[in-house]
Amino acid sequence: MFTGIIEILGEVISTRKEGSNLVITLQSSIAGELKVDQSVSHNGVCLTVTNVQGNTYETVAVAETLQKTNLSLLVPGHKVNLERAMVFNGRIDGHLVQGHVDGTGTCISREEQNGSWLYRFTYPSEFAGLIVEKGSICMNGISLTCFDITDKEFSVAIIPYTFSFTNVQFMRPGHLINLEFDILGKYVARQMSVR
Repeated sequence: MFTGIIEILGEVISTRKEGSNLVITLQSSIAGELKVDQSVSHNGVCLTVTNVQGNTYETVAVAETLQKTNLSLLVPGHKVNLERAMVFNGRIDGHLVQGHVDGTGTCISREEQNGSWLYRFTYPSEFAGLIVEKGSICMNGISLTCFDITDKEFSVAIIPYTFSFTNVQFMRPGHLINLEFDILGKYVARQMSVR
């Protein structure tokens, strides 16, 4: 479980295919604090650490993950939003995030607004019932508030801190993003559907 508050940007050092899996090697200043079998959110995707060496570590994305996320597009040099699993003895500054990406969306606009940035994204219409005005959404692992929602699009406003310390700074129209919709909305939708 995560909060959607990004700790640090990691850098992809290499990727390699092993069968249908993708092994990703990343460099990060938190690598030395990681342990094998630990969960870390990578652009909002919960992946298990499989090897740690100095300031680098490896993780593996399986075929199902590669089909539903943007991780298959990673190449050396890409910056990845990283967050270690939350500790249940502190404040939750974002919202409850599982690291189970529902699907991808696409950036369709980016507008600087004198110190902040306005981004607009498309999302799969089958998730329209899970997104609400001024509700939480997890985009590339970042807990954000969405607004100006339609059945296929939403907007987010990005403050300077988030812009500077996450990979949202590199997003341009056409970029694919990982989306996880709020777990509370999923449970309500499920309860309504089985009644």
